[in-house]
Amino acid sequence: MHNDLLVIDGLQYSNWDREIFQQLHDGGVTMVHATIVYHEQIRETLSRIAQWNRLFEDNADLIMPIKSAADIHLAKQQGKVGIMFGAQNCSLIEDDIGMIEIMRELNLMIMQLTYNNQSLLACGCYEKIDSGVTRFGKQAIAEMNRVGMIIDMSHSGEKSTLEAIEISSRPIVISHANPTSFYPAKRNKSNLVLRQLSQSGGLLGFSLYPFHLKNGPDCTLQDFCQMIANTADLMGIEHIGIGTDLCQNQPVSILDWMRNGRWSKQTDYGEGNKNNAGWPRPLPWFRDSRDFPNLTRGLQEIGFHDTEVAKIMGLNWLRFFENSLSARS
Repeated sequence: MHNDLLVIDGLQYSNWDREIFQQLHDGGVTMVHATIVYHEQIRETLSRIAQWNRLFEDNADLIMPIKSAADIHLAKQQGKVGIMFGAQNCSLIEDDIGMIEIMRELNLMIMQLTYNNQSLLACGCYEKIDSGVTRFGKQAIAEMNRVGMIIDMSHSGEKSTLEAIEISSRPIVISHANPTSFYPAKRNKSNLVLRQLSQSGGLLGFSLYPFHLKNGPDCTLQDFCQMIANTADLMGIEHIGIGTDLCQNQPVSILDWMRNGRWSKQTDYGEGNKNNAGWPRPLPWFRDSRDFPNLTRGLQEIGFHDTEVAKIMGLNWLRFFENSLSARS
């Protein structure tokens, strides 16, 4: 069944090269939302896009850029992996609201309002006091709605996330997180957030990052799929997908960049600690993108019907993109 599915991964930040693209292809992935920046600003973001243009040129037999929802269908038809650009922070627009439209014209489709810390737009999940969406943030949300850029609140605090859901005139996503009822990581989301997300038409991508899972790297496929089943009961089958948060072949220096950026003189260990500062050990049943068929099998074994599996593995993301990426006049 897996080879016939349209498979969408709601987020990766892998060390992109031909080997990674081949792994995605071998795993039957139709499209992946690829993080291109974390703390980078405008000029650095343009350089990342230029680097991707070279990757598209050099690997045209394996990958293609996603510029619209229709391109996802095209990628499936051509047997290629579609790449959708996204940002895990708002640093790339700096303090200029006009950059939202510019970045969308450069095919950046998804942007988080913050990455763990307070930003110019909203508050991150690591702050002690969540001040909510800022004045700039409210205008940025309206502009993102207008140009067809998706709002992602994966690394945001609870109040900010709930406010973004309410303020946005279009559904938002939490592209890579899990319920706190499964594991109480700071990055995971409460049932209140998940209910509000689904009631507004939004979508949750389940994360396979071990720091987000009960028992970490020892989380079983059955436990992971049971979490999905429980969340489907809470949110509805139409509002869930996969967002692996896979960081394949990345050095520890990249993990340090994600956690520390330029903002801290002290070492921030994020979801790790001083004694566990590196990448977590990978899940034995999901080492890289070639293991996507294991997810399909696990969902079937936990009791999902084939039509439900197809929705979770990609069709829910596809429907969301079809409704979210067009600009408004």
